[in-house]
Amino acid sequence: MQVNFVVCQLFALLAAVWFRTYLHSSKTSPFIRHVVATLLGLYLALFCFGWYALHFVIQSGISYYIMIIIGVENMHKYCFVFALGYLTVCQITRVYIFDYGQYSADFSGPMMIITQKITSLAFEIHDGMFRKNEDLTPSQRCLAVRRMPSLLEYLSYNCNFMGILAGPLCSYKDYITFIEGRSYQLQQSEANGKEDTKYEQTDPSPNIAVAQKLLICGLSLLFHMTITKTLPVEYNIDDNFRATASWPVRFFYLYVSLMAARPKYYFAWTLADAINNAAGFGFRGYDKNGVTRWDLISNLRIQQIEFSTSFKMFLDNWNIQTALWLKRVCYERATFSPTIQTFILSAIWHGVYPGYYLTFLTGVLMTLAARAIRNNIRHYFVQSPAVKLCYDIVTWMATQAAISYTVVPFVLLSVKPSLTFYSSCYFCLHIASILVLLVFPLKRTQKGSKKHESVQPVWSRKLEEESLLQKNNYSTTNNSFSQKQEITCRYQALKQ
Repeated sequence: MQVNFVVCQLFALLAAVWFRTYLHSSKTSPFIRHVVATLLGLYLALFCFGWYALHFVIQSGISYYIMIIIGVENMHKYCFVFALGYLTVCQITRVYIFDYGQYSADFSGPMMIITQKITSLAFEIHDGMFRKNEDLTPSQRCLAVRRMPSLLEYLSYNCNFMGILAGPLCSYKDYITFIEGRSYQLQQSEANGKEDTKYEQTDPSPNIAVAQKLLICGLSLLFHMTITKTLPVEYNIDDNFRATASWPVRFFYLYVSLMAARPKYYFAWTLADAINNAAGFGFRGYDKNGVTRWDLISNLRIQQIEFSTSFKMFLDNWNIQTALWLKRVCYERATFSPTIQTFILSAIWHGVYPGYYLTFLTGVLMTLAARAIRNNIRHYFVQSPAVKLCYDIVTWMATQAAISYTVVPFVLLSVKPSLTFYSSCYFCLHIASILVLLVFPLKRTQKGSKKHESVQPVWSRKLEEESLLQKNNYSTTNNSFSQKQEITCRYQALKQ
């Protein structure tokens, strides 16, 4: 299965180069680009998963039917329940009926991405065609879809060859604008603030970005094949190791074994990003130095992950598009306990292994405790550069220990080995987190529009800005009013 996945992704990479060269939007109609992208995607799915790939079409087809017959007022709720329910049923049958703990036929992986796309688009259509503009947040206003997509557009968005196997999630408006090849105009105020200039942005060559990401893929794959297998996470619960190793040795091995487990995700997500870039999708714009940015739909930032000094910083840079999805469909729409609801949704979406739920329940504690510590003591350590350096070193060590401790059940999957690990550590970080929450006060949530500003999710305000910045390249409006609105929205994002 893993060989099939790599072969299909390499084929998709070549197909992406061909797609951008011979089916460029300047040479081919959007209809042809939609058809080719969809058929190639379904072919790859059929090659990789066999007839299990029919689930992708069935889930998308029924969701589209729900969108049409229910109407824009409630379609987002029905699509959300159906898509997540269908995914869960498939995960249950794969895990408990076929091959528990094995990934040989994990067709639910692509379904997880399709579920994100189905639910995201349903909420975006609801926002754009039913809710009042003044009731939307800035990011919802930018993402709102103001016309119902055709069946071809819908299938192309869900099942295109660039993202069907490993994603990442992208907004519907960005994808449609990429397919249609529409540039946009940005209004940028001049220094005196009195006059606006308009300019058209073109898509540059992605070759350098693709080459850099393929290099990262190669290094990640090499590390995974040579180092990862020598540092199994399961060794953390080995009886002899637990009986003979000292606490510092055990925590050091915990850290390096979990660090060694990450390169396979670096490989898969970076390769998926490179495939989209090779097709011409993923161009964010230019930075202040005029350097092109091809990270519109990037899913991780490796340097920030490995050197994160807070739990939030780690999650801000890990599986970025999923974090944005959770924020958009759950956190900012939740009426109570948004953090807890978001972690529960994340656990359900990931699958039915008990270890996932142990990880995300532990993650709630860690997130709240880390937030309480940061809000109450960090300001004492940022005045002096030397003191802040020491603080950063200590918080880096604490963050890596907390992350490793939290995700062990995610890797072990089952309850018994997960509890064996936690009990061997005397549930030390669980207890420490509870004590922190008892000692340090958390900021209270406020009613009304300030609710989500006072207590941020783990992906925080940084990803709020990210969700706006992700829109700074494309406009998919269908009339002059919405075009002007999109320009204003992206201009405000660029000023940030």
